[in-house]
Parts: sequence; structure tokens; C-alpha cells
Amino acid sequence: MRLDRFLGNLPQFSRKQVRLLLIAGRVRVDGNTTRDPLHEVREFSLVQLDDEVLQAGKPARYFMLHKPMGCVSATQDDRHPTVLDLLDVPDRHELHIAGRLDFNTTGLMLLTNDGQWSRRLTQPQTKLPKVYYVETEQVIDERYVARFAEGFYFAFENLTTQPAHLTLLGPRQARLSIVEGRYHQVKRMFGHFDNKVMRLHRESMGPLLLDERLKPGRFRALTAQEVDSI
Repeated sequence: MRLDRFLGNLPQFSRKQVRLLLIAGRVRVDGNTTRDPLHEVREFSLVQLDDEVLQAGKPARYFMLHKPMGCVSATQDDRHPTVLDLLDVPDRHELHIAGRLDFNTTGLMLLTNDGQWSRRLTQPQTKLPKVYYVETEQVIDERYVARFAEGFYFAFENLTTQPAHLTLLGPRQARLSIVEGRYHQVKRMFGHFDNKVMRLHRESMGPLLLDERLKPGRFRALTAQEVDSI
């Protein structure tokens, strides 16, 4: 929300008073004086008039989880444990998932209450790579590398996937980097060759790597440096 609208929504200020307060430099956002009426105010912002707190701002929270198999990427489920069930933190119901994983897919999962941050991480326009380790039922060969780089047409969505980078690691092992997160995308891409994905593990999202010290089902808060890298 714009700062002038935030102040204008408070019952004690008229539009004229808002303009005068800003011109006088009496308003601070996150400790910094601003006269810009378009300055963004978020739910996490500390807004002050002189020494009076107009909005304390709630803390933004960011967590990294090593998702295990057999766990649902959802906030609640009647049949299976969810990723939120694994987070022993206050007010975990306020968190949402930034980039879901299938039921039996393991690896890096990020949870936050910051919608803008999660959109920057997951929107295809940002082209942040999501890297997966893949094991398949049948042999993977060089044909896959060229085909993945071309993209696949998905009739259901009527779209062609962005080029993906596939690196062969063994007869049935590969590392795949994609910039999208379509429905069952990796399995559908390998399904083009009638090759079943037997194991799928997300190693990283953009610059964020799964902490190798985290065992399946464990989590930790992101560092300030990790948050700022997105």
C-alpha cells in the first residue's frame, strides 16, 4: 500500500494533514524518514509519526525444510501429514509454501509469510533455476539432453515449457535444471520417453541450496543473506 493511502486510512488524519506530515518529514518507515507519498508500506513495515508508532509491523519469517517422502505440500490434509506439521514454530498457519513438491518428491522446500518474496522466487518470469536430482526406471541417453533443451508441449495447458538443462550423471541418473514449476512437470517430461521417474529430489531453488546438515523432516530459519539473495 502507498504511504499516503496508509496514513489516509487512519481516522485521525485528513488528506491535507497527510500531505503536511510528509512535507514536514515527520513520518518514518522502517527507521528512515520519507517524504514520498508513494513509498510502499507492507504488513512488515514499522511506520512512525515522530515517536508514535502507527504500525509496529509483524516480523517476516522464512524457513528452509528438507521435505521427506510421504508428506503433502499443503497447509492441511485429512489423510496425510503436511509440511506445516513438520514446523514446530508459533503461528505456523500464517506460513505458505513457495514452490510445492509432489507427495513422494523430497528435498528443498521454502515456507514464508512474505508473499512478495515467494512470488519473486517462483514466478517463471524471474527465471530462477530449480535444480533436481532424478533417477529413472530406464536408461537416459543424449536424446533426452537435446529434447529437454527444446521444451515440451503440454496439451492440457496449451503451452511449451521453457528450455531445460539436463546433465547425465549415470545410466539412470541425471540432474535437471528448470525455471518453471508446472503440474508434475518433471515426470511429464520424462514421460515423453515413457521413462518413469523413480526418485526426484530438489537440491536448490535459485541461489538457495538445501542445507546438507538438514535431515529429512528437519528445518531451519533462513539467514538474512539467504533472504536477500532472492
